[in-house]
Amino acid sequence: MALEPYRRVLALPGVRALLLVGTLARIPMTGTGITLTLHVVNGLGMGFLQAGLVGTANLIGAAIGSPLAGRFVDQRGLRPVFAVTTAVQLAFWCCAPWLPYAALIPGALIAGLFNQPVFGALRQCLGAMVPGERHQSAFALDSMAVEVSYMVGPALAVALSTGFSTTVTMYVVGVGLVGTGVALYALNPPTSIPGEEIAETVPRRAWLRPGLITLFGVAASLTFVLTTTELSVVAMLKSGAATQWTGLVLGLWCGYSLIGGFVYGGLPRGFSPLLLTGVLCAFTAPVGIVGGGWWWLCLALVPAGLLCAPAMSATVAAVNGRVPAGARGEAMGLHGTALLIGGALAGPAAGAVVDSHGPAWAFAAAGAIGVALVLIALPFWRDAKRPVADPVSVPL
Repeated sequence: MALEPYRRVLALPGVRALLLVGTLARIPMTGTGITLTLHVVNGLGMGFLQAGLVGTANLIGAAIGSPLAGRFVDQRGLRPVFAVTTAVQLAFWCCAPWLPYAALIPGALIAGLFNQPVFGALRQCLGAMVPGERHQSAFALDSMAVEVSYMVGPALAVALSTGFSTTVTMYVVGVGLVGTGVALYALNPPTSIPGEEIAETVPRRAWLRPGLITLFGVAASLTFVLTTTELSVVAMLKSGAATQWTGLVLGLWCGYSLIGGFVYGGLPRGFSPLLLTGVLCAFTAPVGIVGGGWWWLCLALVPAGLLCAPAMSATVAAVNGRVPAGARGEAMGLHGTALLIGGALAGPAAGAVVDSHGPAWAFAAAGAIGVALVLIALPFWRDAKRPVADPVSVPL
């Protein structure tokens, strides 16, 4: 596989700095969920149900706020949005360690509502800074950066919480989020292609069509399967008295995704996000039937793991290629909302299956549901039309 596609992307003005800042910016964001959970359980001495309610409130706020922030980016630009959201994050994370539980829930909801649009905005900027023919490599790099942040952020939050305290961890998260806002405010990457004609207002009916809605559904099913896989791995290792290997197994799974993303970004052409997601789901379904110890589970996760980053980057590229310039921020925000919804639904669904039938059936159920959703989406996807004068080619 040639490295030249990556060299060409990284040689473009501003792209290297954007990817570096984006990787660092996502680390505190990926650690917020576990930080809030540990604070409620360890800091406030409450149960996981109460911790889950705080996390759910934050998630609901983020799901609502993501497309709203994207729409404001389209209309007002990046800097005003990051100025407001960074100020809200500063206020919340400074006050959160001292809030009583009753105030922490609405506080987490507001913090989620004003979440910094790091994921969507960075992808929007990357799409604007990189020519269409190089989007596959650029979005593959972005997906690999997301994997790295998810490997570092939660682990760092746990280490700080156990080594120091949840109060210290919350302050560190706050500092990280403020640093993120300041860095992106200063960097101020472009959100549209230079010289591209952008309408002041783009009606949703002009771009929010069945094909795009289908794509959001596929993105939600992707995170549903990935989150279920993570929870099922934890449950399977626990049932096999191999909990001590959980970190290694999940770390290898993330490593497979990095390898897959790296290979995919160097290919001459991409694949349909429906195809990649469907195959990933099909490979996930039989993972639970593997026996013989944790090392066999590591091997069973290889096929689906290799497709995680490629499938995610393909959904991002497809959104970018099917939306007019004046609505890409809102569309990326809706994409982020879809990812959050899929992950949120996976928790209770996987937990119910694991409790009633065991982790092996959770793998099977998630994979089967994912394949079914992709098959349902296929007719709508094929009938979808891309925006006029869109230079991006999205394979079917």
